[in-house]
Amino acid sequence: MQSLTVKTPAKINLTLDILNKREDNYHEINSIMQAVSLYDEISVSIAETKSKNNIIEISGNSDAIPYDSKNLAFKSAFEFLETNRFFNKKISVYIKKTIPVSAGLAGGSSNAAGVLYALNLLFENICDDLTLSKLASELGSDVNFCLTGGTAFASSRGEKLESLPTPELNIVLIKPKDIAVSAKEAYKKFDLLKCKPEEKTSNQMTDAIRANDTEKIASLLNNNLEASVFAMHPELKQIKDKLIRAGCLNAIMSGSGSSVFGIFKTNPKLKDFVSSKYEIFYVKSVETGINPLL
Repeated sequence: MQSLTVKTPAKINLTLDILNKREDNYHEINSIMQAVSLYDEISVSIAETKSKNNIIEISGNSDAIPYDSKNLAFKSAFEFLETNRFFNKKISVYIKKTIPVSAGLAGGSSNAAGVLYALNLLFENICDDLTLSKLASELGSDVNFCLTGGTAFASSRGEKLESLPTPELNIVLIKPKDIAVSAKEAYKKFDLLKCKPEEKTSNQMTDAIRANDTEKIASLLNNNLEASVFAMHPELKQIKDKLIRAGCLNAIMSGSGSSVFGIFKTNPKLKDFVSSKYEIFYVKSVETGINPLL
């Protein structure tokens, strides 16, 4: 048996501009994605089996995710084996969750990317970067970004990436424990909005990032999904307002929610958030994606 454990970072959206709905029912977006120092750990083992078919087993420490073929980590392992025509293999994946679920932080996509990365290393880099990127893009809109991490301008469904330098950001993430938002639900509600937000900030944000201008970056935070998600969950708007009152430069919902983050220049004053209702994470922007756990 061979095994490897990797760290898979969470992702936040510094901007999320929704352009139009595509024929495949996905939405065309422009977004600035940023990896942050909040990680799950994925342990992957491979072994030979006498079974005619490959066996994939998923387990973990969280009761908030499925451990069957619905899990993106399962799909990731399945597609990797199919693409490389491997047979009689048993893949065991253990997911140690820290990234909140249904929080707009790409936890599932990050786990899927971690499985791809780990399997490719265990099989001696059988896939080149282009093949691995194609596999990731087919698995989900955020998986390709989660492989590379750092900072990137994402377009199309989010799978097309243009790398950017990583700014130095101090971030506080707040996730209410009793609110979970699916991306499908958030986009469906967005499509029903009569007056859709028109603000487009992704292109301006790239200039601020290249200048490592924290205050400018904070001023340009934007998420077109906020209007629809805040209508469903007003508490998220309250969290955003509290973060701003706590002294952050600006705050925004990440992805489809339900996490909200603020960028701080000084030490945050978060006494209003000391509650069993919230998960609170102090994180920084990071330059990398999946990494082996040393």
